[in-house]
Amino acid sequence: MTSNRWSDLDRPPLNQAALRKALLGEGSLWTDLEVVESVGSTNTELATRAREGASAPGSILIAEEQTAGKGRLDRAWTAPPRSGLFFSMLFRPEPPPERWGWIPLLAGVATAGALARSAGVDTGLKWPNDVLTTGKGAGAPEGAGKNKGGGERKIGGILAERVGTDSVVLGIGLNVTLREEELPVPTAGSLALAGAQGTDRDPLLRAVLRAVEDWYGRWTAADGDATAGALLDAYAAGCVTLGRTVRASLPGGGELVGEAVAVDGDGRLVIASEQGVQHPVAAGDIVHLRPATGE
Repeated sequence: MTSNRWSDLDRPPLNQAALRKALLGEGSLWTDLEVVESVGSTNTELATRAREGASAPGSILIAEEQTAGKGRLDRAWTAPPRSGLFFSMLFRPEPPPERWGWIPLLAGVATAGALARSAGVDTGLKWPNDVLTTGKGAGAPEGAGKNKGGGERKIGGILAERVGTDSVVLGIGLNVTLREEELPVPTAGSLALAGAQGTDRDPLLRAVLRAVEDWYGRWTAADGDATAGALLDAYAAGCVTLGRTVRASLPGGGELVGEAVAVDGDGRLVIASEQGVQHPVAAGDIVHLRPATGE
């Protein structure tokens, strides 16, 4: 390739052959793996393939670059080529559909745990779909926040979308080597900025995918019961949102302010108002979730 945008020696391409050898095989959840140079959105592309019968459950689509990456509620996700991990997986879940809301949450647990182990960084989860680096190693700008939350920066996002009546596409985007000047917003971060012990994307991707396979298997074995499968406890343990006073912006302009006290068995965030009334809210019920107090 001659294009300068692909010549960054600090950002080598992913090795598709090695990834396939490491992740595919008898007994694996994963049935296919493809790395493409560029795509609009891995979620959109994989969903289209699934509808056309061109991709089977267990397929993984990875892009070195997304030109139309998206987050929750069609928000944009941008990053330079080969600066992160941008990939989607196709599932045909066995548990009942009313429990599928746990799929992005289990992916968060898997991703945060895998990165903590393989990159040696402190991680946390912001309900419903953000992966954060936390603590002194988070690379937070000077003066960014006070006490709780001050050392947290978003390094990843997770997006699950239904495909037809029986399938789900799950997308994960992770900032690996983004530099300060490349960050899309001041609250974003990357593994490199957090002082990761390694930023080789191949082993990081393998670690995340193996962790997703593990947690998806546990969730499936429990028929989607997050309590029985220990998923609820694992998510609550890693969720930095709990215990904080938050402001949930609701569709139509309303808002709900209170303490985030729990995640319930359906994966909803339970917000307790000042009057002590507990309001469970699902990810689809909110537009934004932010701290209720300013920095």
